[in-house]
Order: sequence, then structure tokens, then C-alpha cells
Amino acid sequence: MQTKMAYTTRIAVLASAAAILMAMELPVIFMPGFLKLDFSEIPAIIGAFALGPLAGCLIVFIKNLIHVSNTQTAGIGEMANFFVGTCFVVPAAFVYQYKKNRVGAMWALLAGTFSMTLMAAVLNYWVLLPLYQKVLHFPAEAMIAMGKAGNPFIVDIKTFIVFAIIPFNLFKGIVVSAITLLVYKKLSPILH
Repeated sequence: MQTKMAYTTRIAVLASAAAILMAMELPVIFMPGFLKLDFSEIPAIIGAFALGPLAGCLIVFIKNLIHVSNTQTAGIGEMANFFVGTCFVVPAAFVYQYKKNRVGAMWALLAGTFSMTLMAAVLNYWVLLPLYQKVLHFPAEAMIAMGKAGNPFIVDIKTFIVFAIIPFNLFKGIVVSAITLLVYKKLSPILH
């Protein structure tokens, strides 16, 4: 019983930290204004490494559940963050389970970054951007114009994916991975 309570408590603490970090968004130069960098995947990946893929997924879910109360996107942004965050955390956690050392963590974070970037491109093209258009009446032309303001190569939705969504998620994956590598071993004893 105590281990189940300790597991739940760790997830709750990490999800709370993730929710706080999610509220602290930073703009990224050369990116559309609505693509903002936050560090909320760091507690999720730390939890996934220490407690397993399910814990990481739960942390990502809970932080988005908390954040949806202040949504400006009718929950679409939080849904996007959940899917994309899960595509980072879960593959990384599975890879890390097989080699729990610094090299294993690097491979895990590389796999997570690649998975997140690929799935962000696919989900944005086929699901998320169409949802923004349909539910929020945010026309594709406005998205393209916002993208073009930061990058003149953006001329349509496909180039928006290639020159905004993919670079943004690669950048986010690299930054989150670097910070995770710096802090995980220091925090690991607390979580175990």
C-alpha cells in the first residue's frame, strides 16, 4: 500500500511542477507567436525515467488537465501538448528501461525527440491545424501569415509544417533533453 501511495505522490508532485512550468512559456525567435517553448516535459521525462512510461504519460496528462482551466484554445492546445508530449516521454522511457545509464539516457532522449518531432508534424498536418481552423475559426491563411512573418519560406500548410512545426519540436526536444541530462541524476535519488 505504501509503495502505491509513494508512486501516486511522486506523480502528483511531478505533475504539479510540470503544470507550473507549462504556465511559463517563452517565445522562440523565427517561429509563429503561438509556438512557445515551455519546460513542462522535464518533470514528465524525469518521472518516466524513474517510475516508467505510464508515470510519464500520467504526468503529461495531469499537467494538461490542470492547464485546460486557463485555456485560450478550447482545449486544442492542451490536447496537442498531451499527444506531442506523450510522443516524447513514452518512447524515451521505453528506451531508457533497457540501459539505465548516461548513454542510455542520451539514446532515450534522442528517440523521444525524433518521435515527438515526427508525430508533431503528422498530428499538426492531419488533426491539430484542421481543428484550429474548424473549432476556433482560425484560417489557414492567418497561420501561414504568422509563420511567414518569422520565416519567409513558409508559403502554405506543408511549408508551415516543414519550417515551423518540425524545427520548433526539434529545438524543444534538444533543450528539454539537455536540461534533463543535467538534472536527472541529481533528482533521481529523491524519486527512488
